[in-house]
Amino acid sequence: MEQPTEKKNETDSTYNETCIEQFEKLKWQFALENSNIGIWDWDNTDNLDRVFFSKESKDILGYKEEEALRFGSNSQDWNDRVHPDDREKYFQDFQDHLNGIRPIYENVHRVLCNDGTYKWISDKGKIIERDSNGNALRIIGTHTDITLHVENKEKLKKTLDLITNQNKKLKNFAHIVTHNLKEHSGNFESLLQFYDESESDSDRKELVNYLKILSVSLSKTISNLNQIVSVESKKEISVEKIHIVKYIESVTKILDVFIKNSNATIVNTIDKGLFIYFSPAYTESIIQNLLSNAIKYKHPDRKPIINLSASIVNGNIILKVKDNGLGIDLNKYGSEVFGLYRTFHNNDNSEGVGLYLVKSQVESFGGKIEIESTVNVGTTFIITIPNEKCPI
Repeated sequence: MEQPTEKKNETDSTYNETCIEQFEKLKWQFALENSNIGIWDWDNTDNLDRVFFSKESKDILGYKEEEALRFGSNSQDWNDRVHPDDREKYFQDFQDHLNGIRPIYENVHRVLCNDGTYKWISDKGKIIERDSNGNALRIIGTHTDITLHVENKEKLKKTLDLITNQNKKLKNFAHIVTHNLKEHSGNFESLLQFYDESESDSDRKELVNYLKILSVSLSKTISNLNQIVSVESKKEISVEKIHIVKYIESVTKILDVFIKNSNATIVNTIDKGLFIYFSPAYTESIIQNLLSNAIKYKHPDRKPIINLSASIVNGNIILKVKDNGLGIDLNKYGSEVFGLYRTFHNNDNSEGVGLYLVKSQVESFGGKIEIESTVNVGTTFIITIPNEKCPI
């Protein structure tokens, strides 16, 4: 006998609802299983602090099936695995949500896995049930493994930092080339001009000898610059043991004509045995810039005297270059002394590059440069360099 139509329709309707309910359940289960998003369900009814962790949350931690059965009875099962450095914010963010400060609980933290490694987790949740006093009774949330995303982000940051650093080095190198080679070019022009104006063979012979010395110095400078180019592509730049006095003598030869024409006196009291670990090209550039600046900004009423001294303090080399020149008003320009293209006197050949280069080169080896100066009295540059092997 057939069922009455009305009863049959009710049966069909119930069956359809059951199918839809099962379908919805299977749909969400399928979505979660294939998205690798874990689910946690915190139940604080009667202050029991119980937590259910889905299979996906346990999979994130690397639990095997039989081990997973013993994990996840209370919140401490997860809390104890949060990285110590992340716990304060982890608990604070959760508490802020309980107190109504945050509408949704959100936190990113590292969690200890079964194999001893840490994974980055994006943890989110929301209160879905409260008691009559407004206290949270139940919160449902998700765990998402974002380790790959964080690692890729860190790799990108390192790449950007590397590019930024390389750009700084390239800019620095370009300034060295322009500034240092210009010194050589100016010396060549002066010597050639003196040669043309010279009336005796002995003077011409002496000038030719100066040109030869300058030519050798130029070749050495180019060689040092070429060395920088060859090593800039390496992760670490090797350094050399450099005797400071040797490079001071080399630079004074380069600047010999400039020194004589300015009636300058170089007083070098540095011990010949004193050495640093540094870049040859940077060493030459630093000494050349400080000496040429001291002469360039000489006082018009007296001959320039430049004193070079050095000492060892707490394992650091302290190099001082003192002159009796024009000096700089540090109250007015103190914060700008080492800025690029900053000049403080009206010299036609001032470019504001030298001191910027010196500071950049000293700091690239973990050192620092300071200045003491009094207007119309003179200036002292104090360079501190760690006396150890360290890459740029």
